[in-house]
Amino acid sequence: MNKRRPIIAGNWKMFKTKDEALEFIYQVNVQVPDKETVESVIFTPSIFLRDLVKREGENLRVGAQNMHELEEGAYTGEISAPMLKSYGVKYVIVGHSERREYFNETDQSVNKKAIQAIQHEITPIICVGESLTIREEGTTDEYVQKQITKSYAGIARADVLKTVIAYEPIWAIGTGRTATPEQANDTIKMIRKTLASLYDVFTADQVRILYGGSVKPSNIASFLQQSDIDGALVGGASLEPASYLALVQAATE
Repeated sequence: MNKRRPIIAGNWKMFKTKDEALEFIYQVNVQVPDKETVESVIFTPSIFLRDLVKREGENLRVGAQNMHELEEGAYTGEISAPMLKSYGVKYVIVGHSERREYFNETDQSVNKKAIQAIQHEITPIICVGESLTIREEGTTDEYVQKQITKSYAGIARADVLKTVIAYEPIWAIGTGRTATPEQANDTIKMIRKTLASLYDVFTADQVRILYGGSVKPSNIASFLQQSDIDGALVGGASLEPASYLALVQAATE
C-alpha cells in the first residue's frame, strides 16, 4: 500500500429505489472504517442525494454521478455545482465513460465541469480510459495522455490536488473482463508522468488515481497492491452492502 490515502468509490449508476438506497446506507454507515484510513464514497442517483447526505455517518460520504458545466441556466433536467454544494455534496464524477458514450461528453466539457466543481469546493473524480480498439492498436498511452492534458487545461497547480482521477478502460466496464493489475498500473504510471509534465513530479506523486473496470472483492487486492493505484471506482460490486464493505476493508489492509 502506498502513502496516498485510498478511495473506494461506489458508482450505483441507475440502480436502486429510495428504500433500497436507505437500507444500504443504514447498513454500511456504521461499518466503514475511519475516513483517515480510507475514503468511502457512494455515488448515487441525484434524486437520492438529499435523503442520503443527511444520513451520512462519520466515515461514509455521498457523491453525485454528474453535474452541468455551468452554474445556472435554461438546461432542463440538469444539476449545477451550487445545487450540489447546497446539499452538502463533496464529490462528483465527471466524464464517466458512459456519459461520454451515451451523452456525447467530451474532454472539453469534462474540463469545464472539473473547474466548476473545484470552484465550489467539490472534489471531481475525472474519468479517462480507452476502448478495446485503441488498446488493440497499441495507442492507449497517447489516447489517455490527450484526455488528461485536455481535462486539466486551465487547472492551476494549487488546484490539482483537489482532484482525483479514475482510469477506466472502457472494454473492462461491466464486461467481466479486467485489465491485469500490471496493465492498469502501467497506464496509471503514465498518467502520473503526464501530470508531472503538466505540473511537477511532487504534485503528480500526490494525486490519487483509481482503477475502474469490473473490480470486485475477489480481485481488488491485486490492484491495490500495485505501486500507483490508490483505490477503485466500482460499479456493480458496490450495490450490495456486504460487497461494498469487503472492497473498503481490502483498502485498509
